Amino acid sequence: MVDVKTYEERLASPFEPPLLKFSDIQAVVPSHLRRKSFGWTMLHVIRCSTFSWVFYVLASQIDSSDILHDVPGLRWLAWMAYWFWQSVAWAGLFTLAHEAGHDNVSENKFLNYSVGYILHCFLLAPHFSWRATHNAHHKYTNSMEHDENWVPRTREDLNLPSEGKATKIDYEDMFGDTPLYILGRLVLQQILGWPAYLIDNTLGNRSYPHWTNHFSPYSVLFKPKERLLIAMSDVGVLYMALHLWRWTQVVGVTSFLKLYLIPWLLSNHWLVMLTFLHHSDPSIPHYRAGEWSWLRGGLATVDRPLLGWVGRVFLHNVSHDHVAHHLFPHIPFYNLPKVTAAIKPVLKDNYNYDDTNTFFALWRSFKNCMFVEDTGGILFYKDRTGKTRREVGSQSTRSAVGEPVVGDTM
Repeated sequence: MVDVKTYEERLASPFEPPLLKFSDIQAVVPSHLRRKSFGWTMLHVIRCSTFSWVFYVLASQIDSSDILHDVPGLRWLAWMAYWFWQSVAWAGLFTLAHEAGHDNVSENKFLNYSVGYILHCFLLAPHFSWRATHNAHHKYTNSMEHDENWVPRTREDLNLPSEGKATKIDYEDMFGDTPLYILGRLVLQQILGWPAYLIDNTLGNRSYPHWTNHFSPYSVLFKPKERLLIAMSDVGVLYMALHLWRWTQVVGVTSFLKLYLIPWLLSNHWLVMLTFLHHSDPSIPHYRAGEWSWLRGGLATVDRPLLGWVGRVFLHNVSHDHVAHHLFPHIPFYNLPKVTAAIKPVLKDNYNYDDTNTFFALWRSFKNCMFVEDTGGILFYKDRTGKTRREVGSQSTRSAVGEPVVGDTM
């Protein structure tokens, strides 16, 4: 049994940059865990799709059920149950498409492309566009210069006065301090964060121009050789949108809202929640050039038991074993629990786990992860009052960090 530091213990201990070698981590992971089974993956796809279909069929009967109408409030409780379970099932389909984006469905690239494309189209997500930027995120995790997702804003980005001149009023004017205001901004992030990222690269890399998006084949996000695939992603999303429009003409706008739009928005919430918490935490560092390395970036994430057994079953270990996923993105999701167990004794204090209730952790990170300073190689988020929750200990240079292995960085 390996002792794991809690969130509070991490905050209390000065951060020491990892000095591990990736070869030492690789050595403890059995080679058979890298094998990919198309049949086993498809069983998970079928299971998740079947649950989704059953939820849909049951929900289609809610408004016509005499029993649900006879008990005040019961009909809306049934709808809320549907929205929760369907949104979790669809988040599960997204994570299976995510596995396809890492070529973990099969050794055959066509099968990976096909499974990811179909599942993401159903969720109105541009698969190949997402795949390109998501793999870039894995290559440059928590790099201030090159990461693609959840890149912290700096003091200069927010036009805040310098650290020595900023006052309490400056921070309150920028961030607000009332719980209702904070909650409103959090809800907007959770519901609209994913579409905003696709349309305007919201909270993506700041080096890209305004209105950089995931739908233009000529976007700076993509290489010229990827343009055909980006166009195919657009066609798939448009086809699904057209199908939904035609379906709405048959079932009506109300049914569309209840059966598709609301659970779709809530599935976006799960997606934004888990990705935000993986890389936005007061105890987890970001790095600038000179201190960043692929291994340090990969270790700068947190395993969380999101939704407990529901997260294991429906979200396919994406949150429970995220550290292992970043170190070994080409190992299939069903083997990641074994990878986590194998690497924890090697990582020791460099393994980050947080069993805090995930919704509380979301609220905590949203309040405390506001910006980072404009200088420094190892950076921790500052909160709404301009304070960090964790200090940096002795800093080591990038040359002291174990080398990445090319096959495991993409």
